[in-house]
Amino acid sequence: MTAEPADPALEPVRRPALSDEVIERIRARIASGDWPVGSRIPPEPELMRRLQVARGTVREAVRALAHTGLLEVRRGDGTYVKAKSELSGAVTRLYGGSDLGQLLEVREGLDAQAARLAAARAEATALDALDDALRRRTAAWEARDFDAWVTADWDFHAGVADASGNALLAELYRNLAGPLRTAMAEAWSTSGFQGADPVGHETLLAALRDRDPAEAGRQAAANVSDTRAWDEGSPRG
Repeated sequence: MTAEPADPALEPVRRPALSDEVIERIRARIASGDWPVGSRIPPEPELMRRLQVARGTVREAVRALAHTGLLEVRRGDGTYVKAKSELSGAVTRLYGGSDLGQLLEVREGLDAQAARLAAARAEATALDALDDALRRRTAAWEARDFDAWVTADWDFHAGVADASGNALLAELYRNLAGPLRTAMAEAWSTSGFQGADPVGHETLLAALRDRDPAEAGRQAAANVSDTRAWDEGSPRG
């Protein structure tokens, strides 16, 4: 009896490595928000018990996720969530808070396109949420409450990205959260920084309500340009 020739399309099915399954379980908990950025994940013995795998499997999974930037292993303290996705971890690792100029170059493209799309697609509820974020931003700036201010400012810009109706653009934008917070923390106490400037904020919201994509794009770009001018030591005069 002649053996059948090998068919590369029908290779034997191999069960995925247990560590890959553990990686997916941990990644899912992080992505869902059950384990938020900055939180400590369950200790190794608990992960072994809950996942019913060996110590080596847990360590292999944690090591892999730490390499991608999702987790941070602190010897003697535990393992912490460092980013919500591999892309976010990579952005944080590559950027490192060292060059605001590079971050602004990326934002220049994302912000303007998100604004143009949002002007055509944003729903009334999304615009109302943006209005609320701006009110909180102004109040926090006047109260000199950094945490509330940076949260409100981020809620506005991320909200514009969400209102664009482009899920990929919104996801890319959300992965800038860590580096943006780092940059804003440095800017907060620097002379000349104006955290309640309406350009690219209130003016952008007005363009969105007017359903004017061109003006919305200009206002978003103006905000990034003004930030770059301030960063370079030549603020708008």
